[in-house]
Amino acid sequence: MGLNEHHYALTVRWTGNLGEGTAGYRAYSRDHDVEIPGLPTLQGSADPTFHGDRSRYNPEQLLLAALSQCHMLSFLHVAVKHGVVVTGYEDRAVGLMKLNRDGSGQFESVTLKPHVTIAGPGDAGLMSQLHHEAHQVCFIARSVNFPVLHEPSTTPEAA
Repeated sequence: MGLNEHHYALTVRWTGNLGEGTAGYRAYSRDHDVEIPGLPTLQGSADPTFHGDRSRYNPEQLLLAALSQCHMLSFLHVAVKHGVVVTGYEDRAVGLMKLNRDGSGQFESVTLKPHVTIAGPGDAGLMSQLHHEAHQVCFIARSVNFPVLHEPSTTPEAA
């Protein structure tokens, strides 16, 4: 494996057999575990709309989280390259998924709403450029087939 290839592996284990397997649509739980060696088990389920357990993470939330995390990590990287000192970052991301008549569905868009706190005075043009650059290098955003939009804001750190 070269430096330009990175491989990832995990195990998803269905834990929702209530005794009858999938004998009927309501006969089983959507619960499952996401297991990654060396990390705590992530308990997953379906969205409650699809008979999932609301106390567990669902794939739609995790996709949104992956996009938000990737943008944040990419943004922090490009900020360093441009000499911008970030002292705080919070994103209140939202996603829109639409269902089709045949039961399928897809994400139509995700909007990231990162609020960045920086040391020193803010330069709106530079901050906009940094978010654009972060989007260009975010592996997850480059891998999805729907728009990932951005509504960033910046606050200079209080002196």
